[in-house]
Amino acid sequence: MVGRGPRAGGGRHTQEERATAADARVPSEAPVPGDEALVRIRDLAGRPRGTGFVADHHGTVITSHEAVDGLPRLVLHAAGDRSCLVTADAVTPLPDLDLALVRTEGLGVDPLPVTVRDRIETGTYVRIAAGCWREARVLGTTSVTYTATDRFHLLDDALELAIGTSGRDALRLGGGAAGGPVLDTVTGAVVAVLGTALQSGQRDTGFAVPLRAPDGPLADLLARNAATVPAYGADLNLAGVLELTATSVGSDGPPGTLAGFVGRDRDGSYVPDPVERPSVAREFARFTTSPAAVLGLVGPPGSGRTTELAAFAARRGGGAEPAPTLWLRGADLRDGDASVGDAVRRTVERAARILAASVALPGGLGDVGPERLARVAADAGRPLLLLLDGPEEMPPVLAHRLDGWTRGTGEWLRESGARLVVGCRAEYWEGAGFSRELLYEGGDSESCVRLGDLRDDEARRARAAYGVPEDLLADSDARHPLTLRLLSEVLAALPAAPTTPLHRDDVFSAYLDLMCLRVAVRLAAENGLRGTAVRRLAAKVSGQVHEAARRSLGPGQGELGREAFEAVFPWGPAPARLGGGTGWASAVLTEGLLVPAGSGYRFAHEELADWIQGTHLDLDEALHALVHRPRTQRAVHLLPVPHHRIGPVVQALLLLAREHGTGQLALRLKELTQALDADPHSWWAARLLAEVLARVPDATPYSGVLRLLADQLVGRRQQQGDVPAEFGPDFWTSLALPEAERFELLRWLVLADSAPQDGGGPRFLDTAAELLAADPTAVQPLLTRWFDDERPLPATPHATVATAAQALLHTHRRRALDDLTEVLVGCAHGRADELLAVLAEEEPSAVCRAVDRWAHDERPGRRVAAVAYGLRAAPHVRTEADRELLRYAAQFLLARPADRSLHGGALALLVRDPHTRARHLPQALRHFASGDPQFPPSALAAALTTHSDPVLEAFRARLHGPDAGEAVRTLAEVTTPALARRAAALVRETVVRWPETAAHLGVYVDRCLDHGPAARAVLLPLVTGLLDGGPEPVRTALAAVLAAPGTPASRPLRRELLEFLLAHEHDPAVLDALLRAAARRDDDELRDLVHRTGRLLVRTPAGATRFDRGLVDLGRQVPGFAALMARWLADTPEDWAAVVGPSTRRMIENLAGVGVPA
Repeated sequence: MVGRGPRAGGGRHTQEERATAADARVPSEAPVPGDEALVRIRDLAGRPRGTGFVADHHGTVITSHEAVDGLPRLVLHAAGDRSCLVTADAVTPLPDLDLALVRTEGLGVDPLPVTVRDRIETGTYVRIAAGCWREARVLGTTSVTYTATDRFHLLDDALELAIGTSGRDALRLGGGAAGGPVLDTVTGAVVAVLGTALQSGQRDTGFAVPLRAPDGPLADLLARNAATVPAYGADLNLAGVLELTATSVGSDGPPGTLAGFVGRDRDGSYVPDPVERPSVAREFARFTTSPAAVLGLVGPPGSGRTTELAAFAARRGGGAEPAPTLWLRGADLRDGDASVGDAVRRTVERAARILAASVALPGGLGDVGPERLARVAADAGRPLLLLLDGPEEMPPVLAHRLDGWTRGTGEWLRESGARLVVGCRAEYWEGAGFSRELLYEGGDSESCVRLGDLRDDEARRARAAYGVPEDLLADSDARHPLTLRLLSEVLAALPAAPTTPLHRDDVFSAYLDLMCLRVAVRLAAENGLRGTAVRRLAAKVSGQVHEAARRSLGPGQGELGREAFEAVFPWGPAPARLGGGTGWASAVLTEGLLVPAGSGYRFAHEELADWIQGTHLDLDEALHALVHRPRTQRAVHLLPVPHHRIGPVVQALLLLAREHGTGQLALRLKELTQALDADPHSWWAARLLAEVLARVPDATPYSGVLRLLADQLVGRRQQQGDVPAEFGPDFWTSLALPEAERFELLRWLVLADSAPQDGGGPRFLDTAAELLAADPTAVQPLLTRWFDDERPLPATPHATVATAAQALLHTHRRRALDDLTEVLVGCAHGRADELLAVLAEEEPSAVCRAVDRWAHDERPGRRVAAVAYGLRAAPHVRTEADRELLRYAAQFLLARPADRSLHGGALALLVRDPHTRARHLPQALRHFASGDPQFPPSALAAALTTHSDPVLEAFRARLHGPDAGEAVRTLAEVTTPALARRAAALVRETVVRWPETAAHLGVYVDRCLDHGPAARAVLLPLVTGLLDGGPEPVRTALAAVLAAPGTPASRPLRRELLEFLLAHEHDPAVLDALLRAAARRDDDELRDLVHRTGRLLVRTPAGATRFDRGLVDLGRQVPGFAALMARWLADTPEDWAAVVGPSTRRMIENLAGVGVPA
């Protein structure tokens, strides 16, 4: 330990004091160490040079520097004629301290503890090895001079010892006492090392060097000594704490914990736990390095809580830096405990009594209170850890005031620096109430570490270690830790493993029979019984075990009181009904079926106890008392039933289904669901439903209950309530249901989700996403069933159940793209078509593969889909491999006479492909010109650059057909100057010949305007020519386009063309269309445009009438226009006086709700 070592009190002493001290003889009961504790140092000639002692388990000897000074080689002798020759290389000289460290091998000497005190009080009695073991007393400290072979060294704070005359003679230079240990007579620890070459001004004998160093090799050795060589009393060190706590774990913890052993082998011996849970070990390791003081290891009975705690204790007790751990059980707590510190004190006292029998110290172990143990451990950087297993077993009175005990425990942990790990059920942890700043948060940001069944890889290793065949257990139980362990014992007792799959109940039943038989065999051996008498005795043992389970259902925490235990399993002679004999109690305890717990006894395995007790529970009475009885009647009980006692009730409900069918259980569960609906805060109703439904081997018979429960959760969310934690997403994923039924339930449950930003915990939609990611092939078809559900999701604005399913399938599409395309094309739904269209853009390779498959499919619908989605994917294809797939698919379809209706689409694919365009273009143009709906005009966009003349001719025929709009949009995308002029001429020709196609002209102009200034050379002559003398429908369509604000790139040319229109147009119909289109604008130019249009219209009476009617219509139809018009009239009435008539002003006033100047 850095910077430690003794410093004596007092100062210089008179000769009379020294004489008095020398003559003092104080008898001591402390044992005097023999020569086996000493190491004699000699030179090669055999002359004695000094003495030393071993300070660690590596054989490092501490001695005086004068014992080794100037010697190139040394011989060290120990008891039993053991010796060791070392050279100067093995010696670490510390002349400034008059000390030396010597590395040795093979001496076989046990190390002595070194004091951890910083100060040795004056008057302390010590023993020294000077010729023989002698007693001395510390007079104080003084400065001395050490004369080495090379120079003098001044040493401060050397201990001055009072010793008799013969002792002083033995301490003279050359007497062989140099380097001997100075032992405290009370603690037995080394407080200093004798020096014979030390001198002060008045004295040259009777000095010792304290063992103290701030750093360097001596400091490292002292720290190693404190951590590995136990000392007690005033010199209590880390090693003493470790020895004391190990004694506690060995006596109070599960058998074999100290060695890392948990469980029984087939021959009854304990074996190492075969499975390490890396996730749990990782959380424990993080906890030990975190500032948190409390960790909750929370899991159901049988999940391996005790095993993990024992493994943690074994890991802490081993390794290079063992750390102190104490084991506590909830049954060790008492009614009057104020905190866990009271139980720790009792535990430490028990361990101290055990240890004191083997440690012979006159004052015993001294102060070994838990606070001091924690302080010593914390000073060494290895905090004391408390493992509290099964706190549910605490006495009922203490459980009733759990909040106060928890607060006291938190305060005690803060003051002592100790840490606490609580291994408990979820029911206890929910009400434990530890403050947030004390708690360690697990990996999922929970306030505890959850423990459940083994993971798949862990379970495989466990089954292999236990000798359990892979297919012997049902899937739901093949990863259950307790089931595996008990089954291994059953299999060890059988000549061959069963051939039929087993469930957990089968294993529990077989294990109970095995334990009863073992107890019977033990009783028979003690009482001389054989053969059938043993089997009859086993039946009687089974009856007594069930009687013990029945009595455990009484008031309390599920334990069997001492009197009840002795009545069921007598210590002495058994009554005649049990067949007489003796040893029932000892046989049951020896076999480990029941174990001592506090002042009573319990079944060794908690889940097995729940299972046995469930067979004796009056289920109807229990449900009435816990759930169906009115709250006012339940409140009269002083001590309510602890929540962790839910186990027997759950087992009784599961037994109901096994013995009387699923119908009976479904009826009870429906009643519980109705009770929960009536009282949403009923803990027992909610938890019983959750526990039982999660444990049934097949939840399908209870689908009605599940739907009713899902409806309740959705209704609770609609009323702004929260979804109970028991019925969160994890519950629904754990149910033994077909995936189709699970997703049907999730379809309803997503309506109970909270918004992501609300932080309301896990969401059902996220769970659906996780299931989809885990098994996309199975889940994709199930999600498409949501496409018909258009109910809005309360947590996600503007989303429905159907769009949520679309989003999930799209987000996780790449996990099974080909499967997704098949699922979507197979469900023949509009939502599926939308998603396939998106995939054609974002995943063209996958869609091309699908097109290739569908083209060769014998189902006509698939071939239709091949054409439709091949055309959608074609514009986005980037690789030659994808083009080949589309090419081959189109050629295959084109070669099928039966698919003539699809030939147009196939040709459209082929003319996109430069490899096949020239060959198929003539036939494709005939299909296109004839208006084939399967041939989209966009398919010819690429051919416009290579075969412009025939393609434009085909467009001329198509432009006055029924699908001219798409053809016009395709022509608008032509940007090559020469082609763009020809396309514009074709459009002008079409609208002049067929004015009814003017709407398509508007689309063409609007799209071309978006091309920006580059389109001016084409559009300006086209539009101005049509505005100046074109048909009225054409000018009307152009007015609607030019009045729109458009994109920023289009505005300069749009504004120029609009000015041209305003300068040349006088037709009221065209100007009216301009007014109505302009009203949709929301920019600063709207007022001027409306005003100019009005001035143009009021030139004629018909135009004025049309303008007034238009303003009124726009005021009614366009939100905000009436108020805007009213403000313009009020701001500048003179500008509008000649434009807006009086009646129109009144209508605007009425529509806007504000006054308008007359």
